[in-house]
Amino acid sequence: MVWFPSQRLYSAVRGICFLSGCKFCFLRKLSIEPVQQRKIPNRYLGQPSPFTHPHLLKPGEVTPGLSQTEYSLRRHKLMARIQQEVPGMDHTVILLSNPTYYMSNDIPYTFHQDTNFLYLCGFQEPDSILVLQSLPGKPLPSHKALLFVPRRDPSRELWDGPRSGTDGAVALTGVDEGYTIEEIRHLVAKLKDESTVVWYDFAKPVHPQLHSDYLLHLAEVKARSKTRIRAIRPLVQSLRLVKSSAEIERMKIAGKVTSQAFIETMFASKTPVNEAFLYAKFEFECRARGADILAYPPVVAGGNRSNTLHYVKNNQLIKDGEMVLLDGGCESSCYVSDITRTWPISGRFTGPQAELYQAVLEVQKSCLRLCSPGVSLENVYSFMLTLIGQKLKDLGVLQQSTTENHLFKAVRKYCPHHVGHYLGMDVHDTPDISRSIPLQPGMVITIEPGIYIPENDASAPERFRGIGVRIEDDVVVTENTPLILSEDCPKEIYDVEQVCGS
Repeated sequence: MVWFPSQRLYSAVRGICFLSGCKFCFLRKLSIEPVQQRKIPNRYLGQPSPFTHPHLLKPGEVTPGLSQTEYSLRRHKLMARIQQEVPGMDHTVILLSNPTYYMSNDIPYTFHQDTNFLYLCGFQEPDSILVLQSLPGKPLPSHKALLFVPRRDPSRELWDGPRSGTDGAVALTGVDEGYTIEEIRHLVAKLKDESTVVWYDFAKPVHPQLHSDYLLHLAEVKARSKTRIRAIRPLVQSLRLVKSSAEIERMKIAGKVTSQAFIETMFASKTPVNEAFLYAKFEFECRARGADILAYPPVVAGGNRSNTLHYVKNNQLIKDGEMVLLDGGCESSCYVSDITRTWPISGRFTGPQAELYQAVLEVQKSCLRLCSPGVSLENVYSFMLTLIGQKLKDLGVLQQSTTENHLFKAVRKYCPHHVGHYLGMDVHDTPDISRSIPLQPGMVITIEPGIYIPENDASAPERFRGIGVRIEDDVVVTENTPLILSEDCPKEIYDVEQVCGS
């Protein structure tokens, strides 16, 4: 999807870190006790559990593939980061879940959890609060994790489905203590009178009602002393930026599922075809292979509509001889994919289509080779603009006489978006993290150059008008060769024609 401009660790947590040498990781400096397993209630909770969904979760897992130990380690790493930021103080971290959103009256949208909240506890119910508190007399990262959750309510559960309750929330997630949401008042009253530093995103709370009911006055009191309340979102995003080995495995699955869905959608693209059919086919193939939902509304753009970067109406007929650009991804076990392919509906590229497509493909492959530690996304972006500029000159779209001073501006007319973005639990993951920082092993990014030539661009050669091409892959940065999560998705001209023409 385009984005515009040292202590010993117990054996229970070994293998969670993607790379022991990662400078962003506090893994080797932390010591946490093995998570004490509590018995999962023998009933349905507000989300899958190892008891009700053994086909999805193993014992000890909170979400598929991610254990209580992994989530506990994340909380410890966050508290260690806080200790670095503000040493020698008591700290309380407060994160809100998302609310339930409604499309009309009492008809809810499918619930989707706030990813910062989800990253730290794995709890997938609305109207909840996670609190991390430093322990008196003990240095960070020692802390206590509390979940405040909706109380069990048979009358509401009749309509909305089961709730985990305090016992289910604690047993499933492995936090230290669980309380009903109303009991947060007691903690808030205590925090008002303390010198504790509160870490809470009060400027833009993700759950306005919880903020208004329980936390607004606390935020106002703490804000009178600027050092007593600080935003937690930047620190959580800095942790989310580098993925663990377990997270990479989740993203491999999302990449494979989406790649197979692309292949099946390419195969089904027989002219004449409606964009809506390809949308439906792509979503079906993702869901049939285990995806939870699509990661975002896909772009299914035939012909000249591919030059509208976020075209999501997906309701037009694609004519014989046109190409379709499909930008789509799925969410699988809390992690997403984001892939784009462009292919000819007839099964064969025309001459001009092949010329433009091959130019984008060569730029993309060159950019992929640049994805290594020490290089930033901004570096790759500048490299992409330079390469596209040369390709546009070779194709006759830009004049050979275009000077270096004017080249980037000229190129941005035909590629107005960045080369990529961070990827993880969100499509545009960790959006507050600059794309100028050096890439590190364990980061996941997209690489997605494109060339877009609208049909009304009189300055471009006529044979290219109305053609838009983007090719996007998901990439794990490693110490060596980049790991392409979407490598199963065809992109060479021969391979694309083999699938489409079958």
